[in-house]
Amino acid sequence: MLEKTNTPIVIDVEASGFGKGSYPIEVGIVLSDGSRHCYLIAPARGWTHWDEQAERVHGISRELLQTHGRSVQDVAWRLNQLLRNKTVYSDAWAFDMSWLGKLYDAANMHQTFRVADITELMDEEQMRQWDLVRHRVIAELGLRRHRASGDARILQETWRRLNPRAA
Repeated sequence: MLEKTNTPIVIDVEASGFGKGSYPIEVGIVLSDGSRHCYLIAPARGWTHWDEQAERVHGISRELLQTHGRSVQDVAWRLNQLLRNKTVYSDAWAFDMSWLGKLYDAANMHQTFRVADITELMDEEQMRQWDLVRHRVIAELGLRRHRASGDARILQETWRRLNPRAA
């Protein structure tokens, strides 16, 4: 478990849609030092599901992925290099684990880091305050919502504000 004084590494994954057939299209990470990494993912062979409603939310088109997306092998390798033997935290653990599983399966690689639910790092009072503080962070940072690195940054900053002893 993370010590209260360390800022967690946060991950967020955007996907082609929700439910069966969806796949990861963007992964964003914010490291403990606040540096951000974001990777668009070109769809692997066989990844065809596309939800127009999800595209309206994240604003990432298939054309953008085909033009600027990295291969699943490249993204999986980069994540492994960046996060090897570390625990990263997500606010949508079940979804993000499923999409990362699809990424690593398509890349035919083993994931070298652990993903955990960010609520593991909070007490009951912090969980009660989470939504209020997160909305303040969103308003203050002015980041575009539903892009992976922006959402990861919002989550990390929300956690930091709820943990005044954070580095």
